[in-house]
Amino acid sequence: MAVQKMTIAKALNAGLRAAMEKDPKVLIQGEDVGKLGGVFRITEHLQKDFGEDRVIDTPLAESGILGTAIGMALRGYRPVVEIQFDGFVYPAFDQIVSQLAKLHSRSRGAIKVPVVVRIPMGGGIGAVEHHSESNEAYFAHTLGLKVVFCSNPTDAYWMIQQAIETDDPVIFYEPKRRYHEKGEIDVDVPPARDLFSANVVRQGTDATVACYGPMVRTCLDAAKVAEEEGSSLEVIDLRSVSPLDIDTLTTSVTKTGRLVVVTEAHSFVGLSAEIAAAVTERCFYSLEAPVIRVTGWNAPYPPSKIEEHFLPDLDRVLDGVDRALAH
Repeated sequence: MAVQKMTIAKALNAGLRAAMEKDPKVLIQGEDVGKLGGVFRITEHLQKDFGEDRVIDTPLAESGILGTAIGMALRGYRPVVEIQFDGFVYPAFDQIVSQLAKLHSRSRGAIKVPVVVRIPMGGGIGAVEHHSESNEAYFAHTLGLKVVFCSNPTDAYWMIQQAIETDDPVIFYEPKRRYHEKGEIDVDVPPARDLFSANVVRQGTDATVACYGPMVRTCLDAAKVAEEEGSSLEVIDLRSVSPLDIDTLTTSVTKTGRLVVVTEAHSFVGLSAEIAAAVTERCFYSLEAPVIRVTGWNAPYPPSKIEEHFLPDLDRVLDGVDRALAH
């Protein structure tokens, strides 16, 4: 049947499989992606079915993994790189921002580098240091990179395929604590929405809540509670933060007059600040209240026993909505 029920993890696996079946130039490489199937089993069984020359177990060397992927892309392949955890990407940072992001512009468009860098992101899994970071602002700030987030099984299945087909390098974030959430996917009918378009996942009239990644589920839960209390929230899953679908945001804010931006990352010089500024510039005369930001605290990610106090939760989102509605 075309409609199947899958977790986000299984949807990503199925999407990678579909891309590899469609295009023999699609390769997967990373630490333990082959025999183990990845630390979160996203690439499970792919090496068995496609062989070790297309699903490649690499040394523990992120800079080498990215450098090799760039070379493969220059030879016409479409490498998909897995970074095991968000905080492990930093050894590859120079390769990503100095080489991967720049080659297309440096060659005046003659060179394409279609590399997808998959990064499980965010907290909420009780992990140790370097395993729970939200570092998307680094890459969104780097021109030449596309930065996207999936938040549900349907987007996971289709967005990973769209990312692989994109000729530009894509940083593809996956909400690791949501991997086991289920949803129905029509695997035969591609969405009309492109990779870089936001999605209004809940209609509302009183305030707009903009979010992405693992915060989408939190904001949808908050919207249900707000409805019981008499407030109608419009929830937008941004899906892409670079480029940012500002048109969908401004259309919503023009209607509601209020905006609450929710991110797991801390607020200082983050995506929440960029979104707030961009919307304020375009919707100043429509806004009935200041843009409110609900984010992680401006402190290093804490030990796992107290991470629940760091991550924005339903109560903090509702508090932000109350502050917006108070004006």
